[in-house]
Amino acid sequence: MPIITTHAGKRFSAQPGEALLDAALRSGILLEHSCRTGRCSSCKAQVMTGATIALHDETGLSPAEREAGWILSCVRSATSDVHLDAQDLGAVPLFPARTWPCRVQALQRMSANVLIVTLRLPPASEFNFHPGQYVDVIGPGGLRRSYSVANAPSADKLIELHVRQVDGGAMSAYWFDQARVNDLLRLQGPRGTFFLRDMAGTDLVFLATGTGIAPVKAMLEGLKIVPKTEQPASISIYWGGRTREDLYWHPAVTELGLRFVPVLSRADVTWKGERGYVQNVLLSDRADTSNMLVFACGSDAMIHSANEQLRAAGLPSKRFHSDAFVCSAVV
Repeated sequence: MPIITTHAGKRFSAQPGEALLDAALRSGILLEHSCRTGRCSSCKAQVMTGATIALHDETGLSPAEREAGWILSCVRSATSDVHLDAQDLGAVPLFPARTWPCRVQALQRMSANVLIVTLRLPPASEFNFHPGQYVDVIGPGGLRRSYSVANAPSADKLIELHVRQVDGGAMSAYWFDQARVNDLLRLQGPRGTFFLRDMAGTDLVFLATGTGIAPVKAMLEGLKIVPKTEQPASISIYWGGRTREDLYWHPAVTELGLRFVPVLSRADVTWKGERGYVQNVLLSDRADTSNMLVFACGSDAMIHSANEQLRAAGLPSKRFHSDAFVCSAVV
């Protein structure tokens, strides 16, 4: 069996046809990941030596990344020994994913196409997660969709989701037309590695588009209980939408002393704030990336553009973490 060696010197074996990510997790090595289908870029890694083959399409990679030897570990298998430069989360504990029954606690329409769904878990449940992770919700007829949790863990066992309406989407039809308070659903999770770490003394920057603000909101809530010695030096949020209606939430900026920059790409003449795309506004606003730590969530296009521009500006790849919202293959 091929032996995989990470940049940090950890070694694990991979079976023929086994995804590198699965082999690492089987060996107790936690690599960054999210969708596990090759559509986002959270598990992106660079092959330094050795050979791999794609098990599925790597739609989360740009042509330039492919040319530079980047792969997506969730859909790549080793055909020889491999030296892999991949994000290793070390001793960060991951809570095991489990399936829980839940009921709809509340439905709040925030705009024409955004709904905040609050789910209620059983009182005796022990559902633990890191703020920023996501869950799969299993609805009527077995429909399954992924949503970032928009709140930090709480004693009331409530889970907040921000749901954007998708034209023709089966799950969207349920949420926006059929869902009722007390509906019985199932929740599976937590999933993914999009959560805060290694942030002490950094300039923490959140980039979000649309409902990508959901995990940012959760992480901000989680920051309130982080010891002072582990807190970032500064916190900034750049949140982008097309029109005012897309910016359906506003953080309590006084609580953490954070800087909030709303950005519109299709603003009308009355808009007094920033215009364009969040990644461009960030770079025009803060050219110095030397102490920056970035967490980006939202559209795949924004994440790819932000990653490329920030790396060109000097941001190390290990200081850029992302969770791309990719449409389900079956809407």
